[in-house]
Amino acid sequence: MSLTVVGSIALDSVRTPFGERERMLGGSAVHFALAARFFSDVRVVGSVGEDFPEEHVELLRSRGVNVDDIERVDGGETFRWRGHYEVDMNLAHTDDTELGVFAEFDPKLSPASSEADVLFLGNIQPDLQRRVRGQCGPRLAALDSMNLWIETTRDSLVAAIAEVDCVLLNDAEIRMLTEEPNLARAARKVMELGPRIVIAKRGEHGAVMFTPQRFYALPGYLLEDVRDPTGAGDSFAGGFLGYLDMQGTEPTEAALHRAIAYGTVLASFNVEQFGIERIADLSEGEISDRYEGLRAMTHFELPD
Repeated sequence: MSLTVVGSIALDSVRTPFGERERMLGGSAVHFALAARFFSDVRVVGSVGEDFPEEHVELLRSRGVNVDDIERVDGGETFRWRGHYEVDMNLAHTDDTELGVFAEFDPKLSPASSEADVLFLGNIQPDLQRRVRGQCGPRLAALDSMNLWIETTRDSLVAAIAEVDCVLLNDAEIRMLTEEPNLARAARKVMELGPRIVIAKRGEHGAVMFTPQRFYALPGYLLEDVRDPTGAGDSFAGGFLGYLDMQGTEPTEAALHRAIAYGTVLASFNVEQFGIERIADLSEGEISDRYEGLRAMTHFELPD
């Protein structure tokens, strides 16, 4: 079992109705890796500047994440994102973005990273996703993207989607990509591009998985305290793909259903505190308990 994630490593500054943090560890690759580590051996491929605190690298290493392919660029600054959330925390408001070394990100994969069983291409430029995909021969390859790439590099994104097995986008992005207002029809159009699995992330409302045979929907785990949703989608992807990697074989329908449940569980922990504060100190027992809670919450029997 081995899983490689290629994506951003960031210093995030976030404000929500419940408080704020400055320059905390974040980025798609980080949130993904800290979720996937419970199921698989995870390797992170990313770049940081000389301002990136070594303690952040040590935190990842101490949680079992392989950091050998994190490149520190001399003279550069780490990617920074500043944003805030209002009462509706399904919508992030970007206040400032400083790309730093991420603007020139050129993923460099060691032989171990390129030989991983599962590959996750985080939200990076589609041509970079394709370049990385061409270096690897995983059992399962997946990607995430965003509205920026749909608007500015649609043809490249469509080409990247054609080269992976699984796509994870939010429901609005799936509709935007396909210009189809109906989510079910939109997901079918994405599958026609090549992937056999399409995941529509729906924030607090959960996720819907589409395969050629059927679709499967699961609500989000109901929480009383949601403090910061930053990185929840990447945590979902980490739980989902990490569980599938742990299976070691072509995923069955039942395994895909369980993988969505674990993705939902990891995302629910992510939002309980700011940044990675909650998920970094999570235990396997807590994950198992919440997984069983989600099963109980979503199970029903017809009356006699």
